[in-house]
Amino acid sequence: MGILDDAKETIGEAAKQASRAVEDAVDQVKDKAEELKAEAAVKKAEAERDSVKARNEAKDELRD
Repeated sequence: MGILDDAKETIGEAAKQASRAVEDAVDQVKDKAEELKAEAAVKKAEAERDSVKARNEAKDELRD
């Protein structure tokens, strides 16, 4: 029975390690997705800022 118990324990530990590896990979993918969303939000905000600036400059030129 000792060999079977050792095998079960080894398999159980391998399954735990595999589970942790999958969880780590999922976390990394989620982190990267959040990073990309944040970068997209920054780019959108910068584009809106530039648009408002250009619009205001155009209005100022029309007033002169």
